[in-house]
Amino acid sequence: MASTRKVAVVEGGEEMAVAYWKANIRLIGILLGIWFFVSFIAGYLMAGIFNNISLGQVPLSFWIVQQGAIMTFVVLIFVYAVVMDRYDQRFNVHE
Repeated sequence: MASTRKVAVVEGGEEMAVAYWKANIRLIGILLGIWFFVSFIAGYLMAGIFNNISLGQVPLSFWIVQQGAIMTFVVLIFVYAVVMDRYDQRFNVHE
């Protein structure tokens, strides 16, 4: 069954909606890039460098993979929420 919902166009027209979407996609790309760097580049590809540094009895690369990637992901979720709230205000699509 086809949806008959009408999409509300933000105040300012289609250009404003396109700008909002581009800002959203750009933010997602930046945050995914940060997440990729922390979880894969720093955790796996640079493991040889970080294995020389230890926290307690465990190499730093272990901490980056096991804890750092998860904590970074949680922080990125909050960053996304805050920045999107600001975008909503700027593009006048807030609730």
